[in-house]
Amino acid sequence: MKKVRLKWVKNRGLDHIISRDTDMKAAILLKDAILSSPNSHLTLRSLSHNKHHPLHRSLALTIPTLRFLRRYPTLFTESPHPTYPSLPSFSLSQTAHLLQSRESSLYLSLLRESSDRLSRLLMMTLSRSLPLKSLLPLSFDLGLPNGFFRRSPLSDDLRIVSRNGVPFVELVNWRDDLAVSAVQRKTESCSDYRGFKKGENLIRFPMSFPRGYGLRNKVREWMEEFDRIPYVSPYEDCSGIDPGSDLMEKRVVGVLHELLSLTLHKKTRRDYLRSLRGELALPERFTRVFTRYPGVFYLSLKCKTTTVVLREGYQRGRLVETHPLTELRERFYYVMRMGLVHRGKDAGEMIYKKVDEEYEEEEEEEEEEEEYCEGTDSEYDTESN
Repeated sequence: MKKVRLKWVKNRGLDHIISRDTDMKAAILLKDAILSSPNSHLTLRSLSHNKHHPLHRSLALTIPTLRFLRRYPTLFTESPHPTYPSLPSFSLSQTAHLLQSRESSLYLSLLRESSDRLSRLLMMTLSRSLPLKSLLPLSFDLGLPNGFFRRSPLSDDLRIVSRNGVPFVELVNWRDDLAVSAVQRKTESCSDYRGFKKGENLIRFPMSFPRGYGLRNKVREWMEEFDRIPYVSPYEDCSGIDPGSDLMEKRVVGVLHELLSLTLHKKTRRDYLRSLRGELALPERFTRVFTRYPGVFYLSLKCKTTTVVLREGYQRGRLVETHPLTELRERFYYVMRMGLVHRGKDAGEMIYKKVDEEYEEEEEEEEEEEEYCEGTDSEYDTESN
């Protein structure tokens, strides 16, 4: 396959989404840290002065953490420390507690799905396991609840084992129903009979090129040549594939595509993927794939870090496939934004009432749907008898 030199093109829409989601993620991580701290209060003294703190690295903030907390009073309530009055202490607002309550019940209902998502990731690895320290940074992106890895047992398909004192998450049961990639499922759902009859390779990666992309014809010819290379599922054994072949490169694209498909927001930080390289059988410089296939991936340099985005996951600035957790996180960001717009003593109470009313309306709709379903079933039973 010919090598084509491609130019990186900035995407302002995706950069804006990453900037917004970075703040949202930081707020949610700080919310979890407050809930896990003694008396549900958090002081930022050690965190603000220690850039090597695990939470500090995960936040990826471009401003001091203290300033960030004070920016969103509708989520975080500041008060003097009970022992050291000059030291600021933060707790959660009423609205944050309401969102947390909904998040907890949502996570509980999605435990099976979360376990399946993590199982898929482990099924792509060589040893069917990954170090816990490599998975923890991915927890938010994979939609795993805070404290998921402290559960015992994790699930019927997963367990935590120790190897030379290092905790690993290991796959217990291989499931064929999970070993189907996102691009395979999409192809099967919209298969073309004429394509099958011609013997064409129908498993193709969805691509959307940046606007004004140079050498478009040459790039498209290259991508068509790429499509003709057989597709290798990320769940298949790749030990017999030549590491320097075009087939292996397409396999690498498939692995990274599937990994990003497993994330709720169809994106993650590039440095999170580096620790998975060996177990996913990726080449040493695998990140070059992101710039070699700009129709599939987008690299963003926003927020002083590099984020990898699956292009097909977004259209017109919105996530294509929504999820209950992404919808809740959107609600979380709404509360953050409204706190900036309506600054004042009554802003928190006003937003709390609005969010509370929305949840009450949703619960009423769910109850009406349940009553309707029950009524429909009973009518059907009567007629059948």
